[in-house]
Amino acid sequence: MKQRRKKILVVCPYPEGVAPSQRLKFEQYYSHFRDAGFEVEVSPFISQGFWKIIYRPGGLLSKIYFTLAGYLRRIADLFRIRRYDIVYVHLWVTPFGVPVFEWLFRKMARTMIYDIDDLVYLADVKSKAHPLVTWIKGRRKPLYLMKHADHVITCTPYLDQFVQQYNQATTDISSTVNTDLYQPVMKTPGKRITIGWSGSLSTSKYFYLLEGVLKKLAARYQFDILVIGDPSVSIDGLNVTAVPWNEKGEVANLQRIDIGVYPLPEEEWVLGKSGLKAIQYMALGIPTVATAIGANFRVIEHGVSGFLVKNEAEWIHYLSQLMEDPALRRRIGEAAREKVEEMFSIRANAKRYLDILHDL
Repeated sequence: MKQRRKKILVVCPYPEGVAPSQRLKFEQYYSHFRDAGFEVEVSPFISQGFWKIIYRPGGLLSKIYFTLAGYLRRIADLFRIRRYDIVYVHLWVTPFGVPVFEWLFRKMARTMIYDIDDLVYLADVKSKAHPLVTWIKGRRKPLYLMKHADHVITCTPYLDQFVQQYNQATTDISSTVNTDLYQPVMKTPGKRITIGWSGSLSTSKYFYLLEGVLKKLAARYQFDILVIGDPSVSIDGLNVTAVPWNEKGEVANLQRIDIGVYPLPEEEWVLGKSGLKAIQYMALGIPTVATAIGANFRVIEHGVSGFLVKNEAEWIHYLSQLMEDPALRRRIGEAAREKVEEMFSIRANAKRYLDILHDL
């Protein structure tokens, strides 16, 4: 008799293929889930139509309409939730208010996995904002889900340790990349160096942490700067090319970089970041210089697969070394690629996801 395929309902904020917290984490593994005998259905709160306008100014009535449509979708999910063997929740079930929908989904689901990315609970724990703001943002939802899920998937050691205060069933799985798609390219000897940064509109403020460093380097070296993700970035006196992010051109744009930079501030929020930018650079054999904080310590082995720095002098020192020494760039880049293949590739982590599904 043919065995029934187990069914997974993925309850997530965003449509497929647009948000790094989904596409460079669990979305990459859907084919592995299906090959292992699971059926996967995805229910995003934000539709494709909503995604196209959600970060644009204006359009309030359309945004209200799409938000209400998201809530109706969640109500419809409740009527079919018992058909699924596992409900896989990412971040939250609905975005606003107290965890009513999270409570309902937990009561109705046979088994629940909670996937948390970033310290999304932080404002609820230590926010100085008005209590109404906290309520509207629904910051209590992650805490409820981490306490009551059958298993929690985290993305950094710091986040995993925090969750274990409430739930011992956790697995720390970093953001990962498809190393079949992320392939290093040969660099043209003697060409002008390009220092690169990749991020988003909301994180481009971190790139400006290097403004003083880059200006001091520009007094000694000639180089270009490529910023991917925020086309508005500009620094007087520096040759900055800033391009918007798009999925089709992401890898090709990253391949233009000779040295990757990953600056972060000394804030608790960044302890929830998995080092994804560094992982992307390293997968392409790009030597990387990053702030010595949080998960970067497990992503980069200092002096072997990249450099971890603590102050402006160290940023200037290691960037100068890499700009002056093509052999060093090649050696660090090759070691970085090996590190990603070993720890942060789909191939290295598919079994970890499947083990969780099978155990549950």
